[in-house]
Amino acid sequence: MAGKIVYVNVDEGVKRVANNAKLYVTLLNKFKADTNMGLIEDRLGASDFEKAQGAAHTLKGLAANLSLLELFEKVRDLESQIKEKAVPPGALDGVKSAYDETIKKIDEVIAKYG
Repeated sequence: MAGKIVYVNVDEGVKRVANNAKLYVTLLNKFKADTNMGLIEDRLGASDFEKAQGAAHTLKGLAANLSLLELFEKVRDLESQIKEKAVPPGALDGVKSAYDETIKKIDEVIAKYG
């Protein structure tokens, strides 16, 4: 049974920063400036699996720490595929889609709580 996709779990994210909503919004803003998604794309395009995996690992950690659930799951799977040097066609597209939706939701959270 498929449930509702959760891009940003605000309650969980705020809990992770000692219930400091202002800090959480600041961290979300910093996340928007992060370049790891572009680095993953660039390095995969150049078949540089080591750097692509490093960028994926960093993005996965950021997503986990900020409770960006869907992005975390997609990047976790992609990181495993990169590690095995077996990224199926369309895998990166799924991550990019989750990333884009996450950014939209982050903007909504910032507008509401920022």
